[in-house]
Amino acid sequence: MDTLNGIVCFIRSAESGSFAAAGRALGLTPAAVGKNVARLEASLGVRLFQRSTRRLSLTEAGEAFRLEVVDSLDSLQTAMSNATVAHASPVGRLRVSMGNAFGRDWIVPMLGAFLRANPRVQPDWHFDNRAVDLIGEGFDVAIGGGFELQPGLVARRLAPAHRVLVASPAYLAARGAPGTPAELAGRGGILLRSPQTGRIRNWTLTDGAGGKASIDLDTRILFDDPDAANHAAMQGLGIALVSVPHALLYIERGVLRRVLPDWWVDGGDISIYYAAQKLLPRKTRVFVEHVMASFERDALAARFSAEHPAVR
Repeated sequence: MDTLNGIVCFIRSAESGSFAAAGRALGLTPAAVGKNVARLEASLGVRLFQRSTRRLSLTEAGEAFRLEVVDSLDSLQTAMSNATVAHASPVGRLRVSMGNAFGRDWIVPMLGAFLRANPRVQPDWHFDNRAVDLIGEGFDVAIGGGFELQPGLVARRLAPAHRVLVASPAYLAARGAPGTPAELAGRGGILLRSPQTGRIRNWTLTDGAGGKASIDLDTRILFDDPDAANHAAMQGLGIALVSVPHALLYIERGVLRRVLPDWWVDGGDISIYYAAQKLLPRKTRVFVEHVMASFERDALAARFSAEHPAVR
């Protein structure tokens, strides 16, 4: 068992690049992970890692050993899990990262049904508009768009990440509604900084026929939170560019209206991310399945499309 623990700590440290990150994933301290790896190295009689103050790197012998054991380890853990999974209920703390307003409006409403089915799971949810390092920061799941799919992660698509232009009815009555993308020029824009770079991204509008157009709004207000952009737009302060999940509830209430309803930005996908391993903790697996089923039941992929009638 000590050898198995050492191999598990070795593989997770190799995947994440540090004992600290591996410890977060395994529920161990960095010191415990380091000791387990050191015992394994002593047992094998070879050095598996080159250690520095910043990062671990595999030695040639370490890389060869990793390639030989990683598939066998997954198979062994899967077999051990299969022996007990039929009788085990999901349990433990579930660390999930998601955007502020998106998580509050769309994911939190799924929580009640999930907890009724899995009462021994403790949600530990983090609301942040940035893309997190899922493995390095010790999260079980992340939900959102714009994540770089790093080695060791799986992304399952939930919905399109379309962005639309919105403004208040009062603003459009006073200033007139633009009829073409070219008529955006000179209008005050309520725009969002990229959480990765801190800069404004140069998005391109598209339409159903495949047309392309630039967004020539003047930068009047700059935010890092889409809900703040919606509230500024409701005050008639300009035209906001926000994702459909952030705009939809405001459009349905009539406090914001779509600008250029035939045009939108294709921002890729909203996805649910988790570790790419055959043996996922049961708490993680049932949560992923619950979110996927909830999106399908409520037709959220269709509702989050810029071409859905409710958004137009």
